[in-house]
Amino acid sequence: MTFDFARTADPTYFRDRRLDAHSDHRWFASADEARSGVSSFEQSLNGVWQFHYAENPALAPTGFEAPAFDVTGWADIPVPSHIQLEGWDRPQYCNIQYPWDGHEALEPAALPSRFNPVASYVRDFTLDRPLGEGERLTVTFDGAESALAVWLNGAFAGYAEDSFTPSEFDVTDLLVAGENRLAAQVVKWSGAAWIEDQDFYRFSGIFRDVTLRRRPAVHAEDVAVGVEVAEDFSEAVVTVLVKLTGPGTATIDPEGQSPLTLTIPQPHLWSPDDPYLHDVTVVVADAAGHTTELIPLKIGVRRAGIEDGVFRLNGRRVVFHGVNRHEFGLNGRVMSRAQTEADVQAMKRANINAVRTCHYPNNSFLYELCDRYGLMVIDEVNLESHSLWDRISRGDWTVDQALPGDRPEWRAALLDRAASLYERDKNHPSVVIWSCGNESFGGTNLLAVHDYFHAVDPGRPVQYEGVTWDPRYPDTTDFYSQMYTPAAEIEAFLRRHRDKPFLLQEFAHAMGNSCGAVDKYLDLAEREPLFQGGFVWDFADQAVLLRDPAGRPYFGYGGDCGDRPHDAEFCGNGLFFADHSPSPKVQEFRYLYRDLRSAVTRKTVTVDNRYFATPSSAFDCVVTLAQEGEILAETVLATDVPPGATATYPLPVTVPDRPGEYTVDVSFRLKAATAWAEAGYEVAWEQAVFEVPGVATGPDTAAAPTLVRATHNIGVQAPGWEALFARGPAGLISYRCGPTPGTAREFLRTPPQPNFWHAPTSNEQGWGMPARDGQWLLASRYPRLAPGVAPNPAVSLADGAVVVAYRYALPSAPPSDCDVTYRVTGDGRVEVTLAVRPGATLPDPPEFGFLLTLDPCYHHLAWYGEGPEECYADRRNGARLGVYEADVRDQLTPYLRPQEAGSHTGVRWAAVTDDDGVGLLFEAAEPMEFSALPWTPFEIEHARHAVDLPPIYQTVLRPAWRRRGVGGDNSWGAQTHPEYRLPTGEELVFRFSFRGIG
Repeated sequence: MTFDFARTADPTYFRDRRLDAHSDHRWFASADEARSGVSSFEQSLNGVWQFHYAENPALAPTGFEAPAFDVTGWADIPVPSHIQLEGWDRPQYCNIQYPWDGHEALEPAALPSRFNPVASYVRDFTLDRPLGEGERLTVTFDGAESALAVWLNGAFAGYAEDSFTPSEFDVTDLLVAGENRLAAQVVKWSGAAWIEDQDFYRFSGIFRDVTLRRRPAVHAEDVAVGVEVAEDFSEAVVTVLVKLTGPGTATIDPEGQSPLTLTIPQPHLWSPDDPYLHDVTVVVADAAGHTTELIPLKIGVRRAGIEDGVFRLNGRRVVFHGVNRHEFGLNGRVMSRAQTEADVQAMKRANINAVRTCHYPNNSFLYELCDRYGLMVIDEVNLESHSLWDRISRGDWTVDQALPGDRPEWRAALLDRAASLYERDKNHPSVVIWSCGNESFGGTNLLAVHDYFHAVDPGRPVQYEGVTWDPRYPDTTDFYSQMYTPAAEIEAFLRRHRDKPFLLQEFAHAMGNSCGAVDKYLDLAEREPLFQGGFVWDFADQAVLLRDPAGRPYFGYGGDCGDRPHDAEFCGNGLFFADHSPSPKVQEFRYLYRDLRSAVTRKTVTVDNRYFATPSSAFDCVVTLAQEGEILAETVLATDVPPGATATYPLPVTVPDRPGEYTVDVSFRLKAATAWAEAGYEVAWEQAVFEVPGVATGPDTAAAPTLVRATHNIGVQAPGWEALFARGPAGLISYRCGPTPGTAREFLRTPPQPNFWHAPTSNEQGWGMPARDGQWLLASRYPRLAPGVAPNPAVSLADGAVVVAYRYALPSAPPSDCDVTYRVTGDGRVEVTLAVRPGATLPDPPEFGFLLTLDPCYHHLAWYGEGPEECYADRRNGARLGVYEADVRDQLTPYLRPQEAGSHTGVRWAAVTDDDGVGLLFEAAEPMEFSALPWTPFEIEHARHAVDLPPIYQTVLRPAWRRRGVGGDNSWGAQTHPEYRLPTGEELVFRFSFRGIG
């Protein structure tokens, strides 16, 4: 039969002959087989399938499911894969809007007809051995977007929606001897697509495994593990409920007091830092006592739920140091177990303790890995209808029109999705909270999903954020669950609402250069027990690997594949880059999410252990004393702080009394390798900085430089160097160092100038920074000598130095002016003082500093300041004071869209040199911010991708008094917190110096 996808426009038609969902257990024929991990009951159908692509259902082939249908002219396609990454259709990134919006005017649950790709697949297979007596055979598609129809040997096997949970069909009665033909058809947008409007790339096709599974005559169709832990944790009772098909029995090994019950005295509890799993095997036998299958189980014993008004794990209050994770990598949502394991390991290294599966069930192996590695999981139903929620926000719809809302025709589909999630994942100890879905407003259908979860699993709480916007049914969620609420607003909210714990299911929108002021949330979790943390949005950038016309690879985002409509780089909001390497933002979260906290004084170290089960003695505590990057002493401090306790120890190093600046680092490192990190890996750290005053700057000892007053230029020189100042607006036009005038090296490519601008970050774009702050861009690009000021520049000799002072008029509205004063001493040091007086009504500038360009050979960067990663005023908690080195060519952080990046805070000095060590040294009496990049802010701003930037032809230096913090409460209107912006309405002054070195 040919399947009519038009049927899917009926919301009540969402499954046909699909088997009921069940636990994701595997079964084996013997203990040896179980140990090998290869089951003789499974036969993978992954690999090359024959493939036909049609732009819409009307053009899809008919009768292709018949064994005699000739598919020799069809293309080959790998399964699993997305057809859009294999040469058909195109990837399309949409956030809220439906991908067909504007191409067709549709109402739920109508289907696009003009363009709605249909993927037709054919795979011939032969069973690896004939079915045994009483055996049944099923075929399981673990994931297909967005709806799937299946045939075997020309006979209809079934239909299923819900793209992200298994669709399993019994094909026993459709088999023939020898070769069999399996056919499948996948439509990109079914009626179900109206409730799959997640913020992700829109793909289609069979993107997860396809597997044949044999069920012996006596088979455990479902396994349900129950764990009851005594109030005092002295005992746990594990109950295994087995649903058998066929006459037989099920027992567990090791045996308990009854065939399916195991009592564990003094149980080893599962927790994120000690994810212990008990091995239990279910043995299934037929009526004659012959074993038909073995089912190995990994059981985590833990007690999790809301107790005494807060969420607790094993009696301890939880603070979720979480992250949202789209199942996404370089092959889209086609993720292998190995790739997923690498993600889990990266989360553990970043001190993340929880993950939310946004906004659909992930591949089953994620949960097994979270069980084993120790990550708490919010497991989310495949549901989002955000675009339709927008209709309510705009007033186009009333609340009673919401989808799924209160519409009875959608309820069964939602409950089926909830059941598919629950039944598959119920045995995983890592799953501690169920989620009804995401951004689908509210209504009785969501309430029904909540009630379903509580009916089948009373112990695990349920969360849903949409109640914030549709509060008619507050019992839909067991938490106050919100998104992107500022910490101060959460605190105020909890003063009035004390009946539920509060959870941020999304916060700290990590789009581009972001994640500023996240420490405010962690501080609030310290002092407010009802605030239990949150989940950063999100784990990794979603991007597709493309090539530009020159063949250079780059990561593309919305619109780069010709997709319309799209939402540009809004998919680039990961803590990790698209290749899943860590971004500089991870440095901040590794620090804020640490479970060992230290407070360091000149005499003591106080250690606060936040782990659930691990004492501090499990780590080497390395204490290092350094002065300006030079290690003076290093020792291991023996600590033994139990979980949940605090202890103070004498500081094992002595901070000298002699003048200078000293750092004391307390670093906790793994004593032994784990599954997620090598021995010596640092899991937590703290740094204290101690300054011993007394270092005084003496008077200049070098002879005064020679001042040359000429017609158009002013020269300042001494043996070994020369500076040249124009009498026009260019200012400093030359700075040379060398033994003779003929051999002196010119450092400046272009005249330095005051700078008030940086390439807008994604967050700044989101709140309209370019339009609001554009006057500061003009001020940076087009200063002119202030009229009516004479002389300009003013030149003088004072205290053995030459002073050249310029006053500039800045073309802002209202007007601003700026003084640039150079004091040049006999040793070639150029002391720069910038003073700007902003126009009265101008907003805060993006930054205030100086811009100098050098030749590209000066690409070696060293600095004494905070690092090693980029850091900003509101994202510097994870940075440490030290001496660091980097290559300027690598300093522009590869965010999906080029933007302000690569700056460093707390810089005392910075040197930029060539391969021979020749270059410029910058110093500041008060710590400054410093940036060294291959491009100007203006070039960076104009590039949509890194490959759009010009070839490297210069080194651009930007010492700054201060740059605006990156912000990041959200990326669509939230500005940087006031304390991390530059002042307005007052004169700003910045002083630094530079000189030639080498």
